[in-house]
Amino acid sequence: MQHRIVVLGAGYAGAIAAGRLARRLRPEDVAITLVNAEPDFVERVRMHQLAAGQDLRPRPLGAMFAGTGVELRLAKVTGVDADGRTVAVETANGAEELAYDTLVYALGSGWNDQGVPGTAEHAHEIAGRAGALRLRERLARLDAGQTVVVVGGGLTGVEAATEIAEARPDLDVALAARDGLGDWLSPKGRGHLRKVFGRLGITAHEHATVTAVEADRVVTADGGSIPAAVTVWTTGFAVHPIARATTLEVTDTGRIVVDGTMRSVSHPDVYAIGDAAMATGSGDKPLRMSCASGVPAAWQAADAIAARLTGGKLPNVPLRYFNQCVSLGRGEGLIQYVTADDRAVRAALTGRLAAFYKELVCKGAAWGVANPTLGVRPTVPAHEAPTRPRGRGVVAASTDGRTSGSTAG
Repeated sequence: MQHRIVVLGAGYAGAIAAGRLARRLRPEDVAITLVNAEPDFVERVRMHQLAAGQDLRPRPLGAMFAGTGVELRLAKVTGVDADGRTVAVETANGAEELAYDTLVYALGSGWNDQGVPGTAEHAHEIAGRAGALRLRERLARLDAGQTVVVVGGGLTGVEAATEIAEARPDLDVALAARDGLGDWLSPKGRGHLRKVFGRLGITAHEHATVTAVEADRVVTADGGSIPAAVTVWTTGFAVHPIARATTLEVTDTGRIVVDGTMRSVSHPDVYAIGDAAMATGSGDKPLRMSCASGVPAAWQAADAIAARLTGGKLPNVPLRYFNQCVSLGRGEGLIQYVTADDRAVRAALTGRLAAFYKELVCKGAAWGVANPTLGVRPTVPAHEAPTRPRGRGVVAASTDGRTSGSTAG
């Protein structure tokens, strides 16, 4: 019988994992099902561009996975029974249940209002396409001189503020940061960021913690307020709530706790990747929610699953960072080089070359999804490896996780 692999979510992590599994395993041995609520792949790293009025290239998942052996199911995941190894979904034809032998949980995250009063009612978010399109429509209705306040001084906030300011120089764009502007950057990086903010006319409200959002302003912890015809909320992400409702071991924020192969520490048939996973990298530091974390985690999980199903060597690739890529509008960028555990070093690339570099990174990530079965060397067919039956499907003798060895893939 075929071993049933179900992948939940077709963002960067889920789509790449499904494609890599299809390349590493033979279709006669495994059945790979990719479940996603939308028919198109969403380039999440470009949502600030979409909100600012730019049109993005459509990327239909059906076309991406045509001929790969991956079955695409358009459905909304409503529940996971990690003990019974089933997934509940809602399709156009009603409720269904999918059984699995191995589950790859990649449902990702959405915006996090941090419980700040008024945020849900009055603020816009760009964590997904729907939110970015709503913001795009709202910005298009603004008259010259009106104020847009971006709350959050991290990567998403900086990219949103600069993109909007460049696209709409007639607006008064401001950014409210809890800490100093670009505090996480090197001195060279911070200096360049301030230079770009100055050239684009963006006002930076530093050390300004927003405690409430109203229809026409945001209120700060010091009792002050910042006028805002539109508020854009970019203070972090919250994971999909489904995992918290399962018997999987999760953190207090609902992220699934995994080992170095992205395997659940409580349920060996479940792997979690992307924002949904609590994985550690260099220095045993948790990986941050980002495409930079999700893509290598997807590689790691897919290679580990393939190794366990075929009796091969488990991957032993340390998950680490090399740089942080920040777009500052279409013509400016910032590449901050970092240590393995994501701390800024002195070196940074700035200007147009950095913008070009960032664009290559974005295109490369999308290419990896659009060409899911290219660039991965084939593995040993599952039926040629020492195996033992376990329910339906074929599972390698190394399912207990004791197989070890050099890097695979």
